[in-house]
Amino acid sequence: MTLDLTATTDGLAAAAADLVRLAPGALVDPVLSGLLITADATGATLAASDRERSAAVRCSASVHADGRVLVPARPLAETLKALTAPRVRLVVEGSRLAIRTDDARYALPLLDAALHPGVPEPPTRPNGVVAAHHLSTALTTVAGTASRDDALPLFTGVRVQSEDDHLVLRATDRYRMAIATLPWTPTGPPVDALVPATLLSEVAKQVDGDVHVHAAHNHFTLSWNRTTATTAVLDGTFVTEAAVQLSKVDTEVIVDADALLAATRRTSLYADPRGVITLTPTDTALHLHATNPQTGEAEESVKATTLGGRTTPAYQSRFLLDALRPFAGTQVRLSIQPGLRATTLTAEHPGEVTIRYILVPIRHTPH
Repeated sequence: MTLDLTATTDGLAAAAADLVRLAPGALVDPVLSGLLITADATGATLAASDRERSAAVRCSASVHADGRVLVPARPLAETLKALTAPRVRLVVEGSRLAIRTDDARYALPLLDAALHPGVPEPPTRPNGVVAAHHLSTALTTVAGTASRDDALPLFTGVRVQSEDDHLVLRATDRYRMAIATLPWTPTGPPVDALVPATLLSEVAKQVDGDVHVHAAHNHFTLSWNRTTATTAVLDGTFVTEAAVQLSKVDTEVIVDADALLAATRRTSLYADPRGVITLTPTDTALHLHATNPQTGEAEESVKATTLGGRTTPAYQSRFLLDALRPFAGTQVRLSIQPGLRATTLTAEHPGEVTIRYILVPIRHTPH
């Protein structure tokens, strides 16, 4: 078994860190928690797979001897991150992979690369292409809205669906739903897949340039620049916003999102254990109120324009804060329905990526 390469420490460390975050691996299986390094004339490829999710990251390197080795992923990533030397050498020495700098040597045990499932190559023709900055903006909101409860796998995913020249992303945890629509260049069959939100949350932080989307019957792949990430899709029929009753809107409030976000954050300090905040619209302002018998109460007003009725909803503050963040720096419109029917938040002047956030009020009994 051979492998010998030299690379910039920063470049190799960044590739390893990105890979570990995209494909954390199966901790109970050393092979599936390993990092596969392949060196050839084109450079180095770092890859990982737990059979459900896989990723590969290309890295520039001077290769002195081709080879393919499997080593523990996190120790390699953490070692590379800690190095201060500008360049690092990876070389097989017996049953270990040595990590060498001019004045230091670290060695990781070699695992059996033959047992590793490897990483599939993405199809040569993608279903479509999307700009990374658009996708990142959309995923930051939508993926964060999905449930983190693995007992409800249907709600831990983001539905990725192409509609002509737009890509629509939807996610819900049953208490709120986020829908993002962004420009999309189709180059193949339409896309409709339910993709694990945990992967897409990390993708949102890493994507750059143009992102190629590949969707197969049971797998979903994103590729950009030097990186490819593939995951098994989730099974099940995803709930859409069509199931949410939005025809009874009787109050609309237009308000500065930053001002309302800041006021909500301050008022929530006095909320009850459920974090309930009540919004009361008037002609020129939106009044926030929270109370807790143990900590006291808070009231604050934010300038706003109210159209229609004066419905007074109550929300859990953490959900309201999450709903407002995508609209930072803009005017947001709250379309409020009476009773416990859902409220919809939209940008008053949307950009290329449009966000709709549907938030369910909470039943509130005044103290």
